[in-house]
Amino acid sequence: MIEILKSLIKKALLQLDIEADIPVTIERSRRPDHGHYTSNIALVLARPLKQKPVDIAQKIKAAMTPWPEPVDDVKIEGPGFINFFIVPEAFQRIVRDILDKASDFGRSNQGRGARALVEFVSANPTGPLTVGHGRQAVLGDCVARILEWNGYNVDREYYYNDAGRQMRILGQSVYIRYRQLLGFDDKLTDDHYQGEYIVDVARKIKAEYGEAYVDKPDDDIFRKSAEEAVFADIRHSLEELRIRFDSYYNEKSLYEDGRIDDVLNRLEEIGATYEKDGAIWFRAGDYGSDDDRVLWKSVVDEATYRLPDIAYHETKIRRGYDLIVDIFGADHHATYPDVLAGLRALGYETDRIRVLIHQFVTLTRGAEKVKMSTRKANYVTLSELVDEVGVDVVRYFFIMRGMKSHLNFDLELAKTEGDENPVFYLQYAHARICSILRNARIKGYSDDERGELGLLIEEETLALLNVLGEFEEICIQCGQNLEPQLLTTYLQKLAATFHKFYTIHRVITKDKTLSRARLDLVRAVKIVMANGLNLLGIDAPERM
Repeated sequence: MIEILKSLIKKALLQLDIEADIPVTIERSRRPDHGHYTSNIALVLARPLKQKPVDIAQKIKAAMTPWPEPVDDVKIEGPGFINFFIVPEAFQRIVRDILDKASDFGRSNQGRGARALVEFVSANPTGPLTVGHGRQAVLGDCVARILEWNGYNVDREYYYNDAGRQMRILGQSVYIRYRQLLGFDDKLTDDHYQGEYIVDVARKIKAEYGEAYVDKPDDDIFRKSAEEAVFADIRHSLEELRIRFDSYYNEKSLYEDGRIDDVLNRLEEIGATYEKDGAIWFRAGDYGSDDDRVLWKSVVDEATYRLPDIAYHETKIRRGYDLIVDIFGADHHATYPDVLAGLRALGYETDRIRVLIHQFVTLTRGAEKVKMSTRKANYVTLSELVDEVGVDVVRYFFIMRGMKSHLNFDLELAKTEGDENPVFYLQYAHARICSILRNARIKGYSDDERGELGLLIEEETLALLNVLGEFEEICIQCGQNLEPQLLTTYLQKLAATFHKFYTIHRVITKDKTLSRARLDLVRAVKIVMANGLNLLGIDAPERM
């Protein structure tokens, strides 16, 4: 519908010899009395044309007259908004379209088969995934699902580092716990990891090797054993959340393949680096970042994290991806521009890279804030959260706020089974429709029967049809903005509009012709609700 209206305005502009290079924007009207769709094109054109927006709007309206179906009327409101009223038949036809396409309704070919890589989670294997990791995990998975829904060929990748200081501390933590199990009085410091999972790893080493490693603190068995155990736990947590990855990329391979040295040498060759204070600096400020950054600490002969990140992102480009999506927590806000600057210095365009930054999560239990610290083991793991409130609730709560908003995860709300719980509210709408359809079959109505959609004319019915018509538009917006929260807002609106319709109108009445039409309508709502929940990785139950 939006594309039809855009085309209508563009033709009117051509007829008026208006050639301003300004995109035509069509949005859903927020008020029913202002029509179904609205455009601010006249306000946008006012300055370049040096005319009053209301005068431009009137000219565009006249150029569109007589307007073709599906437009029923066009009105100019306020300073120059062009409001479109759509004929009921256009919305009624949406029901047939939904029923025909079923589980494919809402899909688009926006991506046209382009290859997309979504990198997310990317937590180093130093401990179980926490609530903080959970938000990124669900966001990344939903973004990948949305891109696939919109015609992209998507790969999901997990990037990690099993070397470096934190992994050494992990190994030391296991070694100390191992010695404690053998009766030694070794102590953990605040720098060490203190979770019970460290004790579990140490206990397994003791059971298999006894005292063989009691005087070998630097033996790799401690780090490797911990890494294997932690990664197994991470994968299990992700599987619980219905999240899969196509590839796991180890930072160590960048060193082994010589990519780190190659990137540093090339940056040096083009004069993008200089030496100062015992380090090699990158002239990041010359390539769009704020300040110059250290890439290599010569004193300890070790790269900072920016250098392998640049090398890693170069592999993404070289692997031929058309769209590269990075999902980071707010703690990366100041660092990713340096990586993009490094790529620009190496001669790459960075337009294909979309960096999504999400804010932190606060977990509350009643009025009490739950603290989260991986090293001090004072945290709720992602698996524990799933066990307490369920997969569907966890997934929904992590995406029901926009990425840029801080998220308060209320455990008490998450555990309720009433309309105040947004997940329950959506799933109950789907289950209620399934109950209606089961009852209809008992009364002799067939799922294959089709009703007379022209009978769907009541105010609440037309409002529901209008919302159904938004689904395809919302899916495209989600694909463009990479923001799953738009879909959660839409589904709440759909459920609320359905509940209002159902409160006022009986679906199965004495009039079988009307009943068939309303059954088609609720089948369409069921399909859209299920498709939307599936995009979010959430079940659509038939019974509750």
